[in-house]
Amino acid sequence: MLRAEEPIILARPHGRMRRAIELVVAVTMLVLFVPLLLVIAVVVGTTSQGPVLYRQQRVGIGGRTFEILKFRTMRADADVLAEQLFAARNDGSGPLTKVHDDPRVTAVGRWLRRTSLDELPQLWNVVNGSMALVGPRPSTPVEVARFTPRDHLRHAVRPGITGITQVSGRSDLRWEDAVLLDLEYIEHRSVWLDLRILVRTVPAVLRARGAY
Repeated sequence: MLRAEEPIILARPHGRMRRAIELVVAVTMLVLFVPLLLVIAVVVGTTSQGPVLYRQQRVGIGGRTFEILKFRTMRADADVLAEQLFAARNDGSGPLTKVHDDPRVTAVGRWLRRTSLDELPQLWNVVNGSMALVGPRPSTPVEVARFTPRDHLRHAVRPGITGITQVSGRSDLRWEDAVLLDLEYIEHRSVWLDLRILVRTVPAVLRARGAY
């Protein structure tokens, strides 16, 4: 059983079969999506100022930080405005910081978020081993600093592009419910469970429930 006494969690083995499947899927998708990736990059780069890719520190397996990649969906000065924005309003549950109708998000960024296309660069995170296809979504160091010991148990496995919370409501879930789902996933994690979650991700993305 998982124990919540220790805030620093030891990494669980990822599994050779899981890793082999992830590499094949991630590399194949990157190759197939090259035209789409280029189109998105051009649209992001020509409709607002700033870099095409957004790089941010997140906390991954074992509590170690890594650099996550996304297509930029916000204004270039979004991080500068974050403290003032979240001081006035925070719609995130628990330790999370989120705002519905975030004024920093660009028009193109809203569409990318609804379709989850902003997450496609994270396929490279899967290739380099900092993320998995399936797992708990990674939080920022600021959010993790507010974690309870139980919340840290999510760091026992690699964070994922998708996960049980993404197919169960995403941002509409209360933080406590999302943590319980993630811990249940970790306890019963298997290649077949990952495949089922991947299949469920497609209709979840199409519905765009909880995507903002």
